[in-house]
Amino acid sequence: MKQTQTLEAISSSKASLHKAESRAIICFAAAATVSAGSLLSNISQLESIVIAIAFAYTLVSYAVLKWISPHRFETALGQLSTADAVFIGFILSFVEFSTLPTVLFILMIQFNSLIIGGVKKWLVNNVAFISGIALTFLFWVPQWQFTIDLSSGIAAIISSIAYFCVYGLNIHSQIHRLEVGTKKLQDEKALQKMRTYKLSRYLTPTVWKAVNEGREDSLKTERKRISVFFSDIEGFSSLSEELESETIAGLLNHYLSEMSKIVADFDGNIDKFMGDGLMIIFGDAQTKGLKADCVRCVSMAIEMRKKMKELQNTWFHQGIKKPLRIRMGINTGYCTVGTFGTNHYMDYTALGTHVNLASRLESAADPGEILMSHETWSLIKDVVMCRDKGEITVKGFSHPIKVYQVVNFRKDLGRNQSYFEENSEGFSMHLDLDKIRNYDKERIVSSLKLIADRLKNRLG
Repeated sequence: MKQTQTLEAISSSKASLHKAESRAIICFAAAATVSAGSLLSNISQLESIVIAIAFAYTLVSYAVLKWISPHRFETALGQLSTADAVFIGFILSFVEFSTLPTVLFILMIQFNSLIIGGVKKWLVNNVAFISGIALTFLFWVPQWQFTIDLSSGIAAIISSIAYFCVYGLNIHSQIHRLEVGTKKLQDEKALQKMRTYKLSRYLTPTVWKAVNEGREDSLKTERKRISVFFSDIEGFSSLSEELESETIAGLLNHYLSEMSKIVADFDGNIDKFMGDGLMIIFGDAQTKGLKADCVRCVSMAIEMRKKMKELQNTWFHQGIKKPLRIRMGINTGYCTVGTFGTNHYMDYTALGTHVNLASRLESAADPGEILMSHETWSLIKDVVMCRDKGEITVKGFSHPIKVYQVVNFRKDLGRNQSYFEENSEGFSMHLDLDKIRNYDKERIVSSLKLIADRLKNRLG
């Protein structure tokens, strides 16, 4: 960055020097024209003084522009261009307004004024040029002989050619600097783009999108009802002691990559990676409604469970005999969501009792199991079949927590459905065929028939 700023300062200094040289040529040309016109005639004392003043003005003004500070250069250049117009108008009267020098100098004034300051500066400098002509009458009255004087004409032509050549070189130099600067900007843009991409991989999508779009205010801390998901791999710590670090790193990165793809498919927000663990939030920034957020969270967990079975097979063929399974916990409730930290380091996350409960449910889950709280179950029970696992005691909570185990989507169970539940006013049933013992089947069937008959009689 410092090198770029230094190059820009050098380029700006060169451009300023070229501008100073261009306007100096106009003033020098005017002085040279008067001198050339006077060489063929007797030089009066007044003309000698004017010629001396003309050359002195040219040298002094050039020195002023050359040494003036860069931030004041453009202002000084504009002011001197107006003084130059007065100076040229005054000088031309001493060559009796010879046609060729007059036309060439008027053209140079128009061109220089438009380049420096546009139409406004053009008007000011033309008024200044006329004022310079009027100033002549304080010293003498010009003859106004609009003729072509050879000596002054040649001097004016040579000076004009020099002026436009210098200006052309100046423009070429500026174009070259712009091309070089544009190339450097493109290279720097590509570098910054690559750095930005690398940085985005270390930030959650919610944070990155908000910062990239200038919406940091959307990350402010507030209370929201969200669904929180936790997961980790059972036995991963012991496995890391058996395998080489490279193998563990490759396995973990493969697992996290596959899980992250699933999270993205369901529009979840990865809060953080904790070794082999994941914390994911639904409903913080891209909420689609409380129930929809909760359904997406549970759907993601079911998809992760399916993907884990595929990964087990892949890893088995890679030499990992022990199948790795994940535990998952989901809870829904009000949490404090936003940025926390200091002025130097901020972290976007969710805090609160319900976050802790989701973590405790994950710890209490069996390998391959998805546990959820009653609050989450109440929102997705019509979409997902869940087993009632009663109440458990978890660390940090004084009262027992009612939990449910995710079975599958109701629409996907079909004939394989082994768990049934029905809840309504005055009736509640939970039937788990996998847990019913053979010697209890007849008694349960009899009880169901008896209940069905009595219910029919009551309704009849």
